[in-house]
Amino acid sequence: MTVDRTLAPLERRRLRVAARETFGPYVVISVADPDGPAPDPGQFAMLAAVERWGGGADERPFLPRAFSVARRHASGYLDFVLEDVGPGTERLCALRPGEEVWLLGPLGRGFAPPRAGHRPVLVGGGVGIAPLMIWGDVLGDAATTLLGFRDAAHAAGAALIPAARVATDDGSAGHHGLVTELLAAELGAGDPVEVFACGPPPMLEAVRALCEEHDVPAQLALESGMACGFGACFGCVVPTRDGYVRLCVDGPVLDAGTLAQVG
Repeated sequence: MTVDRTLAPLERRRLRVAARETFGPYVVISVADPDGPAPDPGQFAMLAAVERWGGGADERPFLPRAFSVARRHASGYLDFVLEDVGPGTERLCALRPGEEVWLLGPLGRGFAPPRAGHRPVLVGGGVGIAPLMIWGDVLGDAATTLLGFRDAAHAAGAALIPAARVATDDGSAGHHGLVTELLAAELGAGDPVEVFACGPPPMLEAVRALCEEHDVPAQLALESGMACGFGACFGCVVPTRDGYVRLCVDGPVLDAGTLAQVG
C-alpha cells in the first residue's frame, strides 16, 4: 500500500509549550516535539490543554481543536497560529511556556508539489496564513505570497511571512481591497501558476472561482470544525463533485477542481 502522507503515532503526546508570541490578535505557541514525525505542509494536529481544559459549573472537557502546523523548526519545535474565537481557543491562547498540551498529529493530507513549470502562488486569509508558513519554508523564493486581513491590527500577522504582499479590507495596511484582487493580477501575469490557498470559506470560494475562470490549477486547505481528527465522527464532511469526503482524512487540502463551490 502506498501512503501519500506522514502518519501520526497512534496515541496523543503530552508536550511542553516552549514559547509564546503575539502578532496583533494572533498568538503563536511553539510546542516541543523533537521525537514526533515531521509534518507535511498542510497537515494539522488536534490540540488540547493538559490542565483546565473545560468550562461551566461541572468543568466538562472541551473537544480538542484542530490547527494547521504553521512551522517546524530544526529543533523539532512545532508552531501553531491561534486566534481567540471561543472558550477552547481562549484557553489555548492563554498557554504560557512551561504549560503542557496534548497533541495528536500530524493528521490529514497536505499540499502536493507544484506542477512542473508552474510558479506557486500562496494565498492566505486571516488565521489561514498558518499552513502557508510551513509551505513557504519549503518552496522558498520560488513562491509568491499574498495575504488578506480585516485591518492593520490583524495584518500584524503578516510579519510571520515577511516577503508577503498584504491587502486589508479597510485599506489601513497594504492594498485597499480583497486579497483576491491581488490574486487576479497574478493570474493575468502570463506565466503558468498554481495556487495554494487557505482562509475563510468566502475567500476560498472567490479563489476557486477565479482559478476556474483562468483555467489555473489550485489546491485549497479548507477550514472545518473537526471533533476527532481521524474520520470517526463525520463532523467535517464536505461535498465534492465526486461525493462527500471527510476533511480530516481526505483533506484538509483538496484540489479546487473537485469542488463545485466552497461553503
